[in-house]
Amino acid sequence: MGSMKKWTSIFKKCLGAMALLVLTAGAASADKPFTFVALGDMPYGNPAKVYPPFKTLIGQVNALNPAFTIHIGDTKSGSTPCSDKMLLAQLAFMNSFEAPLVYTPGDNEWTDCHRWNAGRFDPIERLAFLRKHYFSHGPRSLGKAPMKIERQSDLMKEFAGYPENARFVKEGVHFVAAHVVGSNNNFEVRDRRAIAEFFARDAANVAWLKAGFDKAISMKARALVLAIHADMFTPGFFRAEKEAFSGASGFKRFGDALIKKAAAFKKPVLLIYGDSHKYRITRPLPKKAPNVLALQVFGARQMHAVKVTVDTKKPEVFGVEPIKNKALAN
Repeated sequence: MGSMKKWTSIFKKCLGAMALLVLTAGAASADKPFTFVALGDMPYGNPAKVYPPFKTLIGQVNALNPAFTIHIGDTKSGSTPCSDKMLLAQLAFMNSFEAPLVYTPGDNEWTDCHRWNAGRFDPIERLAFLRKHYFSHGPRSLGKAPMKIERQSDLMKEFAGYPENARFVKEGVHFVAAHVVGSNNNFEVRDRRAIAEFFARDAANVAWLKAGFDKAISMKARALVLAIHADMFTPGFFRAEKEAFSGASGFKRFGDALIKKAAAFKKPVLLIYGDSHKYRITRPLPKKAPNVLALQVFGARQMHAVKVTVDTKKPEVFGVEPIKNKALAN
């Protein structure tokens, strides 16, 4: 009997030691620092001139071996044709990234395709083309090594038509991509279909944004990253002195929801966007949501990328560093 008690005691100690090892290993592996790359608004112009330096930049990104890349849209200029060939060429570029690539569309791929110099395409048809070729592969990213993602079209049946809205988690950080584009988010009195498209997509985006923050809170995420295309903070759309979005802005409902949900989240939020082609880092909501750090990526002429280092153990969770294109002088 005494021998049995002895072995029982030893067994319990072993179990305790194993549990401690598991906990220690879990603590050591949780929330490890990692890097990802953000870029967008490129390549613009004549393919013969802009494709070679863009390939150089992709090679530099691949050499960095990031966890993934986020492309915030505008894969072509607004003055180049929105042809199938052009859009499929950009898809091929995205799939040449070694790491997973998450893409959210810009306005030049579809919204602005009605312009004469863009080929007078039907924007609604071009959007359907994007969804068919870029987002019909199921809940996974682009890139040579796709990663699993969650899509609004799979999680919210009332928004089944929005497979481009995606989210995923990396080391305790929740990432959300929403289809918010420049050109006032397609809120333009061009035709009735454009207005109808805007209101439907805007409702989907707001619902996806709210759900993203709600999930981040429920999972006790350390931070949240939101990727969109549009520069919502340009004059006429955003009244900085009041930290509010104007009624004529196609970003009002989404922007107001961002302010409210980010303030409630309280933890660090990184908003990544493009559209205005000017690399800058700001705190656009210093009074209502001071935890929002905004990163606008390079674009067009500069054709550089940005490396973001994420370390949830540091006071400043997000570290930002330009990746200068070696093929360009500036």
